[in-house]
Amino acid sequence: MKKEGQIVLFRFPQTNLIESKLRPAILITKIPGEYPDWLSCMITSQLKHNNSDFDVEIKEHDDDFTATGLKADSVIRTTRLAVVDEKILLGKIGEISSDRLTEIKQKISDWILK
Repeated sequence: MKKEGQIVLFRFPQTNLIESKLRPAILITKIPGEYPDWLSCMITSQLKHNNSDFDVEIKEHDDDFTATGLKADSVIRTTRLAVVDEKILLGKIGEISSDRLTEIKQKISDWILK
């Protein structure tokens, strides 16, 4: 069963729709309605892509890092969102803390309301 804050693997869509790469993403929230669709947020280990105004870093020394299943320091790209059908999610590798999930949701909200 999928839930908010889980880190899952799937082929996160690129903006040009030509190529996708298997990568981790966070399930932010289930989309309201009858379909099993989730708002998801991309994760990258490319720290150079971090935009501190929007993104959230997760580092090996963070309290919830071990539970994430990530292998290296990473950036949660809050401006790289996708709505995906639960059926394309390839599995859970871990999850983030509820505090980190709240921080991510707040950054997304702040970004949209700017």
